[in-house]
Amino acid sequence: KHIRVQPGAQLSLQLHHHRSEHWVVVEGIAEVTRGEECLTLQKNQSTYIPATTKHRLYNPGSSILEMIEVQSGEYLEEDDIVRFQDQYG
Repeated sequence: KHIRVQPGAQLSLQLHHHRSEHWVVVEGIAEVTRGEECLTLQKNQSTYIPATTKHRLYNPGSSILEMIEVQSGEYLEEDDIVRFQDQYG
């Protein structure tokens, strides 16, 4: 999946029961919440989000953040999302 996040925007705090995700930064800066950790990733850096781990993506930069998300697991549908905080409803 190709993900684009506008400057100052963030995705919901969420987890997945059946899939893991590997995020690779293509352009920009990503601030990643992964469980209790907070990571800052630059272009060409990546992180792994294990299944059942709360996670969030935030763009602290002044340009668009572009990432590639690779999903793996027994079930990859979008209804496997549990949202804890979502500013977009």
